[in-house]
Amino acid sequence: MNPQRRLQLQWFAGALAAVSAPAWAQSVAEQAGALEKKDKKAVPLPKVGSLFALPPAVELIDGKTLHTKDWAGKVIVLEYWATWCPFCARQMPHIEALYKKAHHRGLEVLALSIDKKAAGIPPFLKTKNYTFPVAWQSPALAKVLPKPAGLPVTIVIGRDGRVKMADSGELFAEDIAGIAQFL
Repeated sequence: MNPQRRLQLQWFAGALAAVSAPAWAQSVAEQAGALEKKDKKAVPLPKVGSLFALPPAVELIDGKTLHTKDWAGKVIVLEYWATWCPFCARQMPHIEALYKKAHHRGLEVLALSIDKKAAGIPPFLKTKNYTFPVAWQSPALAKVLPKPAGLPVTIVIGRDGRVKMADSGELFAEDIAGIAQFL
């Protein structure tokens, strides 16, 4: 992401927090504080060009299971996010648009929610009409797909199983649209 955009985004987030309803701002601040503590122990972003091992199966929030064979030969967008994250809220509609536009061309999305509890995720997804696969990052899943520092985190894995892109922080519409170049 462009460093100037990142600074603008950080300024905007601070301004938003300053004028937002106190309860909401406090809730987001608490969640962000907890995330910051976790991120001190987080794994680094994978290096572009490195092999990325996906688990044999991932249970989705809707009860379905995605297996490694379901991902074979596809470009995978692995997206770490949370329902309470304002940056994720702005980014996810662009992920949905990309998914709808490119799914038939071999693009798969796996959105991993890092929310503390899975119960709030389905109602959130329903209100947003997201159609891409979503899993809750349970402690067991976190062991095989640990979250790098930051939020949202976007990792693009090519058809060859190698990392094509890895970014921490909000991506803009043009950044997400650019993921289509890996198809």
